[in-house]
Amino acid sequence: MKWFVISPRDSADPRWPLPETPRITLKAANANDARCRFEEAYPSEPFGTPGHPTGDVGLGSFRGDAEALLVEETDTPPAPDA
Repeated sequence: MKWFVISPRDSADPRWPLPETPRITLKAANANDARCRFEEAYPSEPFGTPGHPTGDVGLGSFRGDAEALLVEETDTPPAPDA
């Protein structure tokens, strides 16, 4: 498996679930698999809303909007500080 960096195409996109983290790094078989893993881990903003509490279909979902995410292959990230 390879490492991929995922970030929003627009840094001001309100759907991005980690406002304090501009990008995430994850392992996946390919870019499409990385996008799918991201969508599975962060299904909506933030996991539904009070008016629409279903976790995987909230208004902030990136599902069906492949152009909104940048997915790029990257090197193995450094180990986190302990």
